[in-house]
Amino acid sequence: MPELLNVDRALDLILAKLTPLAPTRTTLMTAYGRYLAQDILAHEDQPPFACSSVDGYAVRAADLQGAQRDAPVTLEVVDDIPAGKVSRVTLGEGTAARIMTGAPLPSGADAVVMVEDTDSTWRATPNAPAPAQVSVYVTTTPGANVRPVGESFRSGQQVLAAQTRIGAPQIGVLAALGYADVPVLSKPRVTIFTSGDELVEVGATPPAGSIRESNTPMLAALVQRDGGLPTRLPIARDSFESVRQTLLDALASEPDLIVGVAGASVGTGDYTRAVLQELGEVDFWRINLRPGKPLAFGMVRGVPFFGLPGNPVSSYVTYEVLVRPALRHLAGLPAADDRLVTAFTTERLTSDGRRTYLRVTLHRDAHNRLIATTTGTQSSGALLSLALAHGLLIIPEDVRSVEAGTPLTVKLLQPFEPMV
Repeated sequence: MPELLNVDRALDLILAKLTPLAPTRTTLMTAYGRYLAQDILAHEDQPPFACSSVDGYAVRAADLQGAQRDAPVTLEVVDDIPAGKVSRVTLGEGTAARIMTGAPLPSGADAVVMVEDTDSTWRATPNAPAPAQVSVYVTTTPGANVRPVGESFRSGQQVLAAQTRIGAPQIGVLAALGYADVPVLSKPRVTIFTSGDELVEVGATPPAGSIRESNTPMLAALVQRDGGLPTRLPIARDSFESVRQTLLDALASEPDLIVGVAGASVGTGDYTRAVLQELGEVDFWRINLRPGKPLAFGMVRGVPFFGLPGNPVSSYVTYEVLVRPALRHLAGLPAADDRLVTAFTTERLTSDGRRTYLRVTLHRDAHNRLIATTTGTQSSGALLSLALAHGLLIIPEDVRSVEAGTPLTVKLLQPFEPMV
């Protein structure tokens, strides 16, 4: 029996076979959730002009020295500046201009006083004209209620870095800079299929001895989560011809990656590996991983192929450990896992010497340490125990027992609120 392939070595072999996809562009309104393909530099100041942050009056701060409610300073109103208008007036001593939020500051002004700090009542009357004079009840300082040029960012400044995930604030920045379309990393196209005479589609009632197929919907969701575009094919039957035709159908969909579920073990009903050997090449098919030892990887007519184990937890774990990094690498993102934390065990744990991933929940103790507790049975068919888990606790290779209180690495599977 050949020695099982180390998990890290397997990942190195996989990544060496993959070439990241070329970046693309998408419209601003479809960029949410994508990743930037390049650094974004500001080509202008934002805001491009000094503007008012309130509705009120543009003033010269020096004119309001000593102003108070029982001794206001009265100024002559010489202009009315709505948002979008550039004033042609220069404020001189003892003058002011009515100004609205976002409007450019007129020449000569260095501050804005809020309308609430004056005797004006026009905010209660729509479209009321500006008064001839305004009495101001407060002193102010230069820059008060003014958004200076470049307050948000300056021309030439890097405002967003390549590989940044685009959320709502990033959409706002891109819009402010005029990016109607956005340079983004490509979404890898992933075709997924499974095989098995015992499987029926999700909406069917399984006859005796059969079960509903749950792996490909789960994997499609993981691919979507990780920025890929999944395509599911119909269930292949347990025959060489059916699996072969399904793999050919997968190739016809022009994917960047193919994931086949079941067929990587040594059972007499597993044909995926045999078909893979005919149509392509197998790099390896057994790794030092628990759950998930029977995992195949190879190339089919230039397309990378994963053959995942059929047990749902094994399928999930092997996706997280090997397929997810490959998918990120294809997209042009770092393959290294960014969701690792350290937690302390609450019980004695055992392993068979393979790198082992145990489903655990997490909580914090009185010392603010993360504490990991297994979700119960660790059977590779117990899908519910996976749904309950916050993460996968990793027991390293060649470690056969771990005592309670041991710190170990946990790969997070879902947000864990007490960590925020």
